[in-house]
Amino acid sequence: MELIHKYFKQLTDSQIHQFEKLNDLYQDWNLKINVVSRKDIDELYLRHVLHSLGIAKVMKFKPGAKVMDVGTGGGFPGIPLAILFPETQFHLVDSIGKKIKVVNEVTAGLELQNVKTTHGRVETITDQYDFIVSRAVAQMETFVRWNKGRIAKKQNHDLKNGILYLKGGDLTEELKLYKTAKIYDLTDYFEEDFFETKKVVHLPLKYKG
Repeated sequence: MELIHKYFKQLTDSQIHQFEKLNDLYQDWNLKINVVSRKDIDELYLRHVLHSLGIAKVMKFKPGAKVMDVGTGGGFPGIPLAILFPETQFHLVDSIGKKIKVVNEVTAGLELQNVKTTHGRVETITDQYDFIVSRAVAQMETFVRWNKGRIAKKQNHDLKNGILYLKGGDLTEELKLYKTAKIYDLTDYFEEDFFETKKVVHLPLKYKG
């Protein structure tokens, strides 16, 4: 929890309480349904919570914004972002039912009012969003194809509507098709060794009616 305080100093008492509760909720649910590896659960705040919040260093979502988390797994990056941006609407989607069950239970345990979930493939979603977030669930080309037609037309943020993707390693080859992609190194925001190769990729996507 000290890690979160270190980089996010303006938290309300409610947000601090919710971030603190994350550990117990995930420890409990992970015993029943394994969604986070043993090593990762012991470093939940570094490897999952703070990593997810890397997106918040690049983008401050505005009240009323709509964000979809595709392939949310156990709720990352969606749940930490939903705590940090309580007036932004988050839609967490995963095709694996047991993962969405954990997300639903954690969301209920935190009393988050700004999260909805879908157990299913993103291709079945018909809504449109300001941003689509995710943690490296597929190659960018595949991910862009999955999310075609789901970007809202109206621009409300400094960054153009599109994808905010948490990725690691050398992305030169993967992003060569995408001249408008911008890479943000998380080492610019966080000093822990874990973030040495971690990045946020912003890829603007055009609205398709």
